[in-house]
Amino acid sequence: MFSHAIGFDDAPFPREHRGDVRVFGTVFARHTLHGVVSGRVRRDGRNSTSELARLVEASGASEHLHLILLQGVALAGFNVVDAPQLSALTGLPVLIVARRPPKMERIRSALLTRAPGGARKWRLIEALGPMEPCRGVFVQRVGLSLPEAEAALNALTVTGRIPEPLRAAHLIAGGVTRGSSRGGRV
Repeated sequence: MFSHAIGFDDAPFPREHRGDVRVFGTVFARHTLHGVVSGRVRRDGRNSTSELARLVEASGASEHLHLILLQGVALAGFNVVDAPQLSALTGLPVLIVARRPPKMERIRSALLTRAPGGARKWRLIEALGPMEPCRGVFVQRVGLSLPEAEAALNALTVTGRIPEPLRAAHLIAGGVTRGSSRGGRV
């Protein structure tokens, strides 16, 4: 049921970088890459939701997609994705994947003391609820049940625990930005 997905990851950037950060999306049908899209989001900004919705449409595959995958809920530092809004804009469920549960108190503290619009961003994260263990990773989900999330991960994962759309987006983002890609931590 969740065999067609788009996964997004941001490009690496230096800690001192300000301005826009590249974001890459990979369109997969099961284990086969069918397309790549790229855009930009503002470092610690608030345009990630609208930019990801635009990229889903720009992919040319939006009518075939079953799912949006995110590697964490924030891109480009603290540009927090409003996952329910992204789901509403695209008509697709959103599955947020992490290798381990984030240290929420540290995130909360950083958002409230250092990030522009931090209180609003923290509310978006808090509204998603705690991450749940699912098939060797941790997930937050909008528009799909935990069993559906498990089925999606099962359908889209080949190597390791991270689904192919996220793994490929990570490798492409690193390769384009650094000139070479690295596996490992996604």
